Amino acid sequence: MERRSATAHGPAFLLVTHHFWPETGAPQRRWGALSAHLVRAGFGVTVLAPPPHYPSGKITHSSPEFRPGAVVYGPRGEKIIRVGFREHTLRLLSRAADQAIAALSSMWHGLRPAARSGGRPDVIIATVPGIPSVAAGWVLARCYRAALVIEMRDAWPDLIVPSGILAAPNGRTGLRRRVRAAIAATVHRVVTRLQARADLVVTTTDAFAEVLRARDVARVAVVRNGTAFEAVRSPAPARLDGRALRVLYAGTVGRSQGLDVVVRAAARVKERGYPIEVRVVGHGNDLETLGDLADRLRAPVSVSPPVPATRMRDLYAWADTAVVSLRDWEPFRWTVPSKLYEVMASGLPVTACLDGEAALITTETGAGSVVPPGDADALAALWCGWLADGVVPAPSPDAAAWVAANASDDVLGEKYETLLRHLVDGDAPPGAPASGDVTRASADEASADLLGDAVADALRTKSPTRGSRR
Repeated sequence: MERRSATAHGPAFLLVTHHFWPETGAPQRRWGALSAHLVRAGFGVTVLAPPPHYPSGKITHSSPEFRPGAVVYGPRGEKIIRVGFREHTLRLLSRAADQAIAALSSMWHGLRPAARSGGRPDVIIATVPGIPSVAAGWVLARCYRAALVIEMRDAWPDLIVPSGILAAPNGRTGLRRRVRAAIAATVHRVVTRLQARADLVVTTTDAFAEVLRARDVARVAVVRNGTAFEAVRSPAPARLDGRALRVLYAGTVGRSQGLDVVVRAAARVKERGYPIEVRVVGHGNDLETLGDLADRLRAPVSVSPPVPATRMRDLYAWADTAVVSLRDWEPFRWTVPSKLYEVMASGLPVTACLDGEAALITTETGAGSVVPPGDADALAALWCGWLADGVVPAPSPDAAAWVAANASDDVLGEKYETLLRHLVDGDAPPGAPASGDVTRASADEASADLLGDAVADALRTKSPTRGSRR
């Protein structure tokens, strides 16, 4: 790679994203923290993002500074260029149209003077979710002759098939089914090809990085999701003394989380004569469905909208354990929900309905207990065991220590900064065999990693799609 010049104020990068401040959510929080670090480190940060319209699909801030075409500076010093969008419903095609329009608008605004006012971008970063953002990033990188970084926060597009979002409705077959299958295959092929051509692909887990290497995507680095959450309590057993077990789920309430298992498990605990109280707090497509299921089963579960971030500590202080859940879909074995790190940092024991890398992190750090995803009987048995004993086991202090060493905002900001400086300086591509595996931490960091090499080896062995490393 040829050496790229930096701007007068330091290296510059252009972020193409579908989700950004002042929206709230995991992608927005991630790039808020990363932007703050990179601005402090002297980077010129420009963001191409549509107006805030998550999760409702309708614009949430009517001020002119959030309208398409507006150019403002965000709270961390980043320049934000608002691009076009389309109000959408919860239907897949409606959301896909919104993402496509935002990607096309990002190409247009990304080449206009406002995006170049700080100098030619050295690096273009395209982040998923928002799969069309990848194509927009590739076009901008070609036009600017800049390095391209593709960031895969989740295992898209692998999740398309198991999630069923392109499945024919009502079990229909024939032409519609073939068309949807062709769309899924085409998206997968295009995204994988762009990943292979990128200067760097960033994933948030070791497991998904291994999957991409097996597909001949050689330049892969891992920058985990992070958290700035601080401990609510010191790890200690929670004495129940005959009272109800207090269980919390706070986060996205969608199809991916499979939270019906929590409702069914709570109903079974109640049927066995044990007191339990479950609170589900969040937003998502399944919020109403989950409430209806709780009513039908007469489960001791309350379902309510999200609370302000300032009240999250109160929820954690109330709970005896916090649930982190994903469905039993193969790509979720390569996924670690950012919520897991938050719960580990809080000092609460995790009830993990997880598999793959997320389950291994929970087990190896002593963060809590793991049950198979979707297994309501196993989950009910776990909670009944605690109630019978009258105590909820404390998590290991190692859990919070692991988060501080591997998933804190400061650590992740430094990792991203190092990767971007490698690209700007024209060093050997991160992840290439000749330069060593930069997806690993430095020797000092690796020695502090509580998972260790044995866990990384287990992840690679467990991945069913693993192939030889390039």
